[in-house]
Amino acid sequence: MSKVKIVCDSSVGLTDEQIKKYDITIVPLTVMIDDTIYVEGETITNDQFPGLMKNAKSLPKTSQPPIGKFVDAFDKLGEDGSEVLCIDMMESISGTVHAAEQAASMSSTKVTVYDSQSTDQGMGFQVMAAAEVLEQGGTVEDAIAKMKDVLAKSKLYLAIDNLDNLVAGGRVSKFAGALSNLLNIKVMLQVYDGQIHIAMKGRGIKSIHKEWDRILDEMQAGPKPVRIGISHVEGDKEVERLKSRLEEMYPGIEIVVRETVPIIATHTGMGANCLLYYTE
Repeated sequence: MSKVKIVCDSSVGLTDEQIKKYDITIVPLTVMIDDTIYVEGETITNDQFPGLMKNAKSLPKTSQPPIGKFVDAFDKLGEDGSEVLCIDMMESISGTVHAAEQAASMSSTKVTVYDSQSTDQGMGFQVMAAAEVLEQGGTVEDAIAKMKDVLAKSKLYLAIDNLDNLVAGGRVSKFAGALSNLLNIKVMLQVYDGQIHIAMKGRGIKSIHKEWDRILDEMQAGPKPVRIGISHVEGDKEVERLKSRLEEMYPGIEIVVRETVPIIATHTGMGANCLLYYTE
């Protein structure tokens, strides 16, 4: 039986240890800040990006990996007869999955491309589950079935502190953004069915706190979480509040906290924080 190797784009929320343990290949996205191009995970880290974005003259521009990067990765991994499972971030925020599909049709390696319908640690939860299935001798079909099960039991909530980046990126009208900032509007987003949805809009940070409390109460009333993560863009104060509550609720579960990747941070802006988890 041929071995199955995993490829992911760099938006995936995995630790270096997890990537090394399962020998996962990462194909990086790029971000341009004031005419300088940075490669995620190679020439810029998640921790370095917020400071550069904060001081940039204009909103950074993100780019999906070139098709050739995927082709090269697929061809190299298939040299020993292995097949590839390529797992990518949701199509609604990036064309990366389509670049991977085109590359798969050009590669001599057998490649299956899968849209995780998530990103960051939410995508990471699925990748880890797939890696465990494959390590135990499962097929690509078994791995995909497991990822779909994890996705069905996953939640992703994202609190946006201000709409500046969403406005600059053309995702919110300038009028709506100016009005929202004037009124100190905070937004809670939720990702499901591979799309971003507005879960709540309110005035001031207290509205976000109230919404987080509601989400955590709902979380506690449901099935027990398997993994929990918090990703953010210099959202330290709010992250600590959220993490503290989660540690009280689930003392035996590690809460993985990390700065999110540049492509996500570019869209969410400074101060954003995100809760991701999946349950039994």
